[in-house]
Amino acid sequence: MAPSSPPSAPPSAPAAAPPRPAEGLPPHPRPAPWLRPTIRIRLTLLYGGMFLMAGVVLLALIYLLAARTLKDGTPEFRVFGSNVRLSNLRCPGLPPAGTADEINAAIAHCVRNQRALALNSLLNRSLLALLGLTVVAFAFGYAMAGRVLSPLGRITRTAQRVAGSDLHRRIELGGPDDELKELADTFDEMLDRLDRAFESQRRFVSNASHELRTPLAINRTLLEVQLADPGASAELVQLGRTLLATNERSEQLVEGLLLLARSENKVVDRRPVDLAEVASQAVDQTRAEALAAGVELRGVREPVVVQGSGVLLERIALNLVQNAVRYNVADGGWVEVSTRARPGCAVLVVSNTGPVVPAYEVENLFEPFRRLRTERTGSDKGVGLGLSIVRSVVRAHDGTITAVPREGGGLDMRVVLPV
Repeated sequence: MAPSSPPSAPPSAPAAAPPRPAEGLPPHPRPAPWLRPTIRIRLTLLYGGMFLMAGVVLLALIYLLAARTLKDGTPEFRVFGSNVRLSNLRCPGLPPAGTADEINAAIAHCVRNQRALALNSLLNRSLLALLGLTVVAFAFGYAMAGRVLSPLGRITRTAQRVAGSDLHRRIELGGPDDELKELADTFDEMLDRLDRAFESQRRFVSNASHELRTPLAINRTLLEVQLADPGASAELVQLGRTLLATNERSEQLVEGLLLLARSENKVVDRRPVDLAEVASQAVDQTRAEALAAGVELRGVREPVVVQGSGVLLERIALNLVQNAVRYNVADGGWVEVSTRARPGCAVLVVSNTGPVVPAYEVENLFEPFRRLRTERTGSDKGVGLGLSIVRSVVRAHDGTITAVPREGGGLDMRVVLPV
């Protein structure tokens, strides 16, 4: 649907919609928590790596010092004589008898072997101890990093809740007056200012809308009374009808502003709502207008239950279907309204024939009072708030809405809501 472009000549045959991505699925799945390069993991690797490097350096120094000590502190023995005998020596390869030179060489070789065995034993046991202490250091570093970063986790959770339009949340971090507490206090002050600004904006729109309702209702009553006068002239009746249409447009604008201001908030009171029933009601309410415009309503609506506000969900479907009917081709147009269930979500799709919408203009359709360049003024099809209200209500239900231009004209509007 193209909510702001005049109808064009109908295409010779309805073009098929372009390939659609999988609905309800994230475009890029997030990696597992233990695979993400979080600050806690990086700090743990930093703590453990520094401990491992320090341990390796310390082990190397100890090994060198032990080797130097064994070499310098081991006494040297020399045997003198012609017929020397040895016994009870735990040194393999040492002959029990021989000349003095042979015995001295064997003793020196035995001392060197014993020194090497002692150093190897020291090195092996030290490496095992270093390995065990490294594992303990990594575990201790992970625990300490989690404890140090716990205020950041609290700040992140609060920011996530605030991103869901809950500006009343505060961190209120206690503890020592360090950098993290300063960051949390600054974030709380920013939330206070944002909350006051948004609340002031909503209050202004709500109050202005309420204040405008009364004079508009009075004007409508006066015009209807004047039009009901049988003695009114034709010129006066025509003027009254024109003013009544203008007044009705102003009332729609006020109601749209009020709904737009309300729908920016999160839906707290959620109840089970059948999206197919909501879509069917919107189709029934628009059927007379579609028949008058020569637009065919069709589509298959599968029952799927979502949690939300029935009134606001009905507004989503009604605005989309009305836009699809009003911004269609002059003859032979159609609107397809369908609902379907997907894993973890429900999908409402409203497709229609209509004028060609450039891809770069699609995002502008969701902005309040924004129209395509061909229809910025002089349109009697709406007040320019339909899709803005739809997007606000969808966001209030934690959903998403996308618009994809169709080949040959028209749009595919896809609303995805969590179940």
